[in-house]
Amino acid sequence: MPKKAKKSFQSVKGMADILPQSQPYWEYLRQCVHKTAQAYGFERIDTPIVEDEDLFKVSAGETSDIVQKQMYSFKSKGGDNLVLRPEGTAPIMRSYIEHGMLNLPQPLKLYYMGPFFRYEQPQGGRYRQFYQFGFEVLGEESPVVDAQLVNIFINIMKEVGFKNIEAQVNSIGCKECRPKFRSALVAYYKHNINKVCKDCRKRVKSNPLRVLDCKDEKCLQLKQRAPQTLDYLCDSCQRHFKYVLEYLDELEIPYALNPHLVRGLDYYTKTVFEFFLKEKDEAQPEGAEAPSFAVGGGGRFDALGDVIGNKKVFSAGMAGGMERIVYFMKKMEIKVPQGPQPHVFIAQLGDMGKKKSLKLFENLRSKGIRPVEFFGKDSIKSQLRIADKMGIKHTLILGQKEALDGNIILRDMESGIQELFPMDRIVDEIKKRLKK
Repeated sequence: MPKKAKKSFQSVKGMADILPQSQPYWEYLRQCVHKTAQAYGFERIDTPIVEDEDLFKVSAGETSDIVQKQMYSFKSKGGDNLVLRPEGTAPIMRSYIEHGMLNLPQPLKLYYMGPFFRYEQPQGGRYRQFYQFGFEVLGEESPVVDAQLVNIFINIMKEVGFKNIEAQVNSIGCKECRPKFRSALVAYYKHNINKVCKDCRKRVKSNPLRVLDCKDEKCLQLKQRAPQTLDYLCDSCQRHFKYVLEYLDELEIPYALNPHLVRGLDYYTKTVFEFFLKEKDEAQPEGAEAPSFAVGGGGRFDALGDVIGNKKVFSAGMAGGMERIVYFMKKMEIKVPQGPQPHVFIAQLGDMGKKKSLKLFENLRSKGIRPVEFFGKDSIKSQLRIADKMGIKHTLILGQKEALDGNIILRDMESGIQELFPMDRIVDEIKKRLKK
């Protein structure tokens, strides 16, 4: 009977490995987020990766793409309907209500970072398992919060190293004024129903605002003449949005009004915004507008607390796609710290040399010297070759004879000069040379 071929394993579609060479970019982005969060008084919160499926059905909306197409749903052994969390805001609101955080001094400023999951078509910088950072302000109605969140996101991008970023802003109204806009939108699209994509024909009946979020070319063209939310705002929403724009002007934040901007989740009210990086292309004709790429978004979600836990919680938040941002960090050749480099290489030969080298490594490390080794290698020549490739200036060589005599060889990798030192003096000698 022929031997069965072994399966060749690869990462699951849409699930990407973050390789060592990419880690400095990720670490730098995380540091920029942490640093900015602390500067603005945000506290870290982490929610479970697994949540109750109904949490997102009631918050995102039964007809949203997330619920209809994108959730990773499964049934637990106990019969519970669970999902891998597709977004971060609903779990934070759930946690806020569950743990009585509305009894704390308000507003509460929280931020998070972590993996999320959506079953959608992978593309450049977008995956089915993806990472986000997010900032949420819970328990505050003032429009100043909306503007400050826009400012925080742009400041994170500046901290990372991006220079050309723009916010697009809009107001989608509230439950008082949105029905009028919805009626006008439905009438417009019903009149043009044969010009929209197959999915949007369903959305016109079930969730017409989602039509404005469609990326199909036909729908994008038709959207340009669609009714605008700003024409239907009630006095309260008009006043709120007016203040948001005034605060953005005061902060000198680059923004553009986008009267057709909506978000893909049902819980948004009033202010919504998205963030775009503009990438300069040398081949682009002079005077032409640089192409832009979405890297984050957010808005106000005053109705979410009521939907999840029958609590009125005025809130706003924003989130950034970390893969997308790292993708453009690399593409735009943003320089990031590469982490501490080793100070000294330890090369060893023979059993005695290897044993003494193990202890030497720990001794150097405890004294603040960063050693590196390849103890699995037995050839001094191959070890020196590795040290040279790593660009390390100092190598310590410990063979059988040196181990027995209590000595060690210090080699200058640039000049090739080797000197013999007593083992008990080598730490001080390395420290002295590192200061030069």
